Amino acid sequence: MCRKRGRIVLVGVAGLKLNRAEFYEKELSFQVSCSYGPGRYDPEYEQGGRDYPYGLVRWTGQRNFEAVLELLACGTLDVQPLITHRFALSEAQRAYDLLANSGQPQLGILIEYPRREPGRAAETMIRLPEMRGRVAVHEPVVSVVGAGNYAARVLVPGLARGGARLLGIASRSGVTAARLGRKYGFGEVSTDAGALINDARTNAVVIATRHDTHATFVVQALAAGKNVLVEKPLATTTVQIDTIESAWRQLPAGRRPLLMVGFNRRFAPHVLRMKSLLQPLAGPKTLIITVNAGALPAGHWTYDTDIGGGRIIGEACHFIDLLRFLAGAPIEHWDLATAGGARVHEDIATVTLKFADGSIGTLHYLANGNAAYPKERVEAFCGGRVLQLDNFRTLRGYGFGGFRSLRLWRQDKGQSACVAAFLAAVHEGGGMPIPIEELLEVSRVTVAVGDAARSGRRNECSP
Repeated sequence: MCRKRGRIVLVGVAGLKLNRAEFYEKELSFQVSCSYGPGRYDPEYEQGGRDYPYGLVRWTGQRNFEAVLELLACGTLDVQPLITHRFALSEAQRAYDLLANSGQPQLGILIEYPRREPGRAAETMIRLPEMRGRVAVHEPVVSVVGAGNYAARVLVPGLARGGARLLGIASRSGVTAARLGRKYGFGEVSTDAGALINDARTNAVVIATRHDTHATFVVQALAAGKNVLVEKPLATTTVQIDTIESAWRQLPAGRRPLLMVGFNRRFAPHVLRMKSLLQPLAGPKTLIITVNAGALPAGHWTYDTDIGGGRIIGEACHFIDLLRFLAGAPIEHWDLATAGGARVHEDIATVTLKFADGSIGTLHYLANGNAAYPKERVEAFCGGRVLQLDNFRTLRGYGFGGFRSLRLWRQDKGQSACVAAFLAAVHEGGGMPIPIEELLEVSRVTVAVGDAARSGRRNECSP
């Protein structure tokens, strides 16, 4: 803590017991320094790359680093006296032992990384124990791009349970990929997604990165002739969807790989039972889905148009697809209403779909509810009968002679079944688990609705 011109500045972290009277009587001001400088903890600055104007903020975090590096380069700032020990990377354990067990205070311990030879590319791959055994023609040999929370909790465990041969996994830093790779027995861990996608040994690619990268990786995987399972959404813009469709259709008809989006709700056991109960009924269906989505922090990446695409595109796509699946007919028109006055709430919205067979579907996607209320409810009205699904645990039927209810001990949103359906399709070499026309149709409608929701327009349009 230092004092300068009536101002006290705290640098670092320290316990504080401040007396207001001392500051008041001496007219002192107290300021806590921002680590590294202005811009730290600001996602627009750190991730978005939007710098502060030079005249407004002279010393940002980046400029502070640049100044220090310049001083080091010219020798004005000499840090040699601070370094008490040096260790090669291969002896890093000795450095930590010295720090933990010497009993003496250490000022500066430097771990030196080996210098890369000129012209030699940096290593992007860690090879774990190699896959053994002969791979069958249709056996799923999978590489995963992305090692985030959903990949770790759902996708990778699902692939392992489904018997897939796990070839490689990639993430931007490689750290999370290495952790998952060792846990589930992947053959390789990498920071180079392209190398895994183009590896001749793999025949299937699972994409679980942030939304804005989906389209790029899908096109790359299709061009390499790989079967693709991409976590929703397929893409965040209509141009991206058109590019994906073109890439798929340009391939020879007999050699087009599978393309599947992780629309898992349609694979849930309750939903499959609903589909079978509704199938024989005559007349149009009225479908209602209520999603108690809950609020996200204002700066959450999902809201970022360039990265997440917004909550309609990034999350509500699940339920637009579910309505399409239960209706069993193409979407002819959609309509949208969003809450708000001067400020539009894109995640407090009602979407209405009109289907070619006369059915209608309504999605209430609401971020202004309460967490105590069930998160997802699906209702279907048709031919004097009603189905009600609560939170993917209990399905009740009204007016069905041979069906009253289906209850599960645990919630099942179809996530594991979705992965299993993809692996089965690769193994059997059959058709797509979700028809390509439905994937493209749902994706285009979702993007159109999402764009309208962000702009606050009330739209009615034919896909």
